[in-house]
Amino acid sequence: MTTATTPENLRTPARQMLNKVPEVTIWFWIIKILCTTVGESFADWIDMNLGVGLVNTALIFTAVLAAVMTWQLRTRRYVPFVYWLTVVVVSVTGTLYTDILTDSQ
Repeated sequence: MTTATTPENLRTPARQMLNKVPEVTIWFWIIKILCTTVGESFADWIDMNLGVGLVNTALIFTAVLAAVMTWQLRTRRYVPFVYWLTVVVVSVTGTLYTDILTDSQ
């Protein structure tokens, strides 16, 4: 007699640990695009309004990224706030480093 392979039977602790991302649907892509746009705009706003300079702003966000990534990696399940905060911070940090590479020439 074989057991049915239901989603409950496929949920091992390792598999659950690796499943910390949302289901990829149209809503995922809409939110992802919005997060990228927010990241770009926020990076520019910080650089222009805080007055600490592009490199220092990038270093600050590198520290923020390390903290947020640590939080995301330590969660045991998908937590929407932590996941999307990580996406936004990656976007902001990436934009800042791209700006350093392109605007410093």
